[in-house]
Amino acid sequence: MRKLFTPADILIPCTELLEKWSVVACDQYTSEPEYWDRVSAATANRPSARHIIYPEAYLETTNAAEVTAGANAKMAEYLSGGVFRKFENSYVYLRRTLRSGLVRRGLMGAVDLSEYDYSVGSKSAIRATEKTVLERIPPRVNLRREAPLEIPHILMLFEDFENRLYSMLDGLWDELETVYDFDLMENSGHITGKVISGENAERVTELLCSLTGGSIGIAVGDGNHSLAAAKACFEEVIAAIGHDAAMSHPARYALAELENIGDDGILFEPIHRLALCDPEELLSFIRAKGYTCAPVPFFAGETTGEVCVCPDGDTLPCAGLQALLDEFAAANGCTIDYIHGDDTAEKLGRGENAVSFLLPAFPKPALFPTVERDGTLPRKAFSMGHAEDKRFYLEARVIK
Repeated sequence: MRKLFTPADILIPCTELLEKWSVVACDQYTSEPEYWDRVSAATANRPSARHIIYPEAYLETTNAAEVTAGANAKMAEYLSGGVFRKFENSYVYLRRTLRSGLVRRGLMGAVDLSEYDYSVGSKSAIRATEKTVLERIPPRVNLRREAPLEIPHILMLFEDFENRLYSMLDGLWDELETVYDFDLMENSGHITGKVISGENAERVTELLCSLTGGSIGIAVGDGNHSLAAAKACFEEVIAAIGHDAAMSHPARYALAELENIGDDGILFEPIHRLALCDPEELLSFIRAKGYTCAPVPFFAGETTGEVCVCPDGDTLPCAGLQALLDEFAAANGCTIDYIHGDDTAEKLGRGENAVSFLLPAFPKPALFPTVERDGTLPRKAFSMGHAEDKRFYLEARVIK
C-alpha cells in the first residue's frame, strides 16, 4: 500500500499568545516591508515563528548568513526551552476561516519525499504543478540544511470531490482534542486545529491511501520551491549515509498541509497579466498570429477589446497568453507583471504604455488531468487566495 502522506511527530507551540507565534508565509508581502516591520515589532521579545523564518521582503537589505544562523540558534532555543508540545505519530485537522468568511480545511502530516520528483516530465506519485526554477532552490537549501526543525508553509492537494476524508473528520470533530484556536494576526481570519492520533490516525492513513492511488496522488498547491529544497536536502542525506539508511531518516519527509481540491473553501483565482510596453505593438503581434481560440479581454489606455491567445482548443488560456508575452518580451524588452484582482488589472492596464489581460479562473477539476497531460502548468496559472489567505506558520517538526 503506497503511503504518500502519513502521521508525524508534530510540534505545537505551548505559548498562550498563539496569534504572536503564527506569521504568514515568508514569500508574501515581498514588496511591502512595512508589513513585516509591523510583524517584527509585534513579535519582539516573545516566542514567534517570525524569529525562525526569513521574510523575502528583507532579502536585499539583510545578510543571509547572519539571518540563517540566528534562525537556527532560535530554533535550538525553542526546542530546549519548552516552547513546544509534541504529538507523536499524529495528524492535525484544521479549519481556517478566511477573511472572506469561507472555511478552508486541511490536514497536517508528513509527505514522503522519496515519492516526489519536480523534474520536467516526472511521472512520480507526488508532482509539482508549476515548473521549478532551479536557481531558487539553493538559497532555500542553505536555510534548511543546518536547521534543527522545519516549520512549513507548503500546501499540497489531493482529489476527493466526494469529500470522503473531511466528511469523516467532521464527524469526529467534537471528540478530538483542540490544540489551537485563535485569530490570526493582521486581520487574516481564524484557525482551529484538532489532533488526530491512534486508531483515528490509522483510519485517515488508510482512506488517504485509497484516495491518492492514481498516477498523480498528490500535487503541490503552494510552496513548490520549499518542497524542492527539502527534496534536495534529502538527496544530500542519501549521498552521505546511503539510500537504505536515509529511508528511515527524518529528512525523508516534509511537514505539509494537505487540502482537498474539491473543498468549497479552496478557490482557484486567476492571475492576470500586465505588459508594460507599446500597447499597439503587442496587440498587433498577438493578432498577427491569427489564433481563433481562447479570447481574453484586454485594457490598453482608453481602448478595450478581446484577443485570441491560443492556437487550439486544448491549450489553456494562461499558457497561450504567457507564450505570446514571453516571445514578444524576448524580442522587444517588454516587462511582464502578474496581477491579482480584476479591478486592479483594469486600472493598471489603463495606464500609460501598458496593456492588461484578464484571464479566466483555472477550473479545479482540470488540474490533475492537465498536469498528467502537459507535465506542469505555466507559471502563475492560478492563485489559491490572496496574501492574507496563504498558510501561516504554526506547526513544526524536528528534522535532525
